[in-house]
Amino acid sequence: MEDFKRPEDGKERDIVFSRTIKAGKRIYYVDVKQNRKDELYLAITESKKIVAGTDAVNMTVSFEKHKIFLYREDFEKFQNGINEAIAYIENAQGKAEPRPESNNEDIKIDMEF
Repeated sequence: MEDFKRPEDGKERDIVFSRTIKAGKRIYYVDVKQNRKDELYLAITESKKIVAGTDAVNMTVSFEKHKIFLYREDFEKFQNGINEAIAYIENAQGKAEPRPESNNEDIKIDMEF
C-alpha cells in the first residue's frame, strides 16, 4: 500500500489520505476526503477491469467503478454492520484463505474509529 501524494496541479486536492487494496481482479481505493467545510469523510471505490472482444484487434478495456461515501456520523453503524456480515460469513463458511498474489498487509483493514 502506498500513501496518496497530492498532485501539484491541485486536482484531487480534497483527498487527504488514501490506501489502495489490490484484491484479485478488483482494486479498492479507501480515501479520506475533505469537503468545503473542512469536514472529513470516507470514500470507498471499487474498480474492476472489464475486457471486451475476443481478439487483439477488437479488444477494448474499460473500468467499472462503484463508489460509497461514508460520513463520520455513520462510521459506527457501518462498522457494526460490516463486522456482523463478516462474522456471519465466517460462521457459515469459515475464514477465507488469502489470495496467493496478495500480500496480507495490502488487504488488512483496521476498522477502529
